[in-house]
Amino acid sequence: MIVITNPSPIANEISIIDSLFEEGLSLLHIRKPDFSEVETAKFIHQIKHEYRGNLVLHNHHEIAADFGINRIHFSETARKIIGSRVISNMVLSTSTHSIEDFNALENIFEYAFLSPLFPSISKENYSSQTNLFEAIKQRENFNTKMVALGGIYSGNVEKPLQSGFDDVALLGTIWNSPNPIKNFKLCQKIVLSLSA
Repeated sequence: MIVITNPSPIANEISIIDSLFEEGLSLLHIRKPDFSEVETAKFIHQIKHEYRGNLVLHNHHEIAADFGINRIHFSETARKIIGSRVISNMVLSTSTHSIEDFNALENIFEYAFLSPLFPSISKENYSSQTNLFEAIKQRENFNTKMVALGGIYSGNVEKPLQSGFDDVALLGTIWNSPNPIKNFKLCQKIVLSLSA
């Protein structure tokens, strides 16, 4: 399971992040679009050093190596700029919003988000115009892992994994909750039971 940071700062965010890793979080996407390079660096500095290898940078990719981070993420817009350029020593991921865009991805991406699967928890009135569960039946790209994103919580986390998605990413159910760790553990328990 993947967790994406809330775009804006959250109270006790760093201690929540450290706790998520202690509970077995595999990857944390740092998505702070309004953060400057300095603010991003300060944010990373606060996360326990042993978790740096589990961080994925959405912005300010140029500082990744300074922190021993070898994973970077490209938005749809940024992906169109880089094209099919391989970035040495980096694991790449990206975002897509249709099965056509997902199928058209170059083989340079380890995984890609496909969203929004369900109506978003964190963005008001944000949902897909198409039924992505139907759309993924047209999946042709099996070189890139397909990660479900959007509106995922413990009540529906198993559906994407049973429908052909390779993994899930959580955002709103973590950061819009009074108990983010409890919500993470609930989702984690369900995901682990599916792979048992």
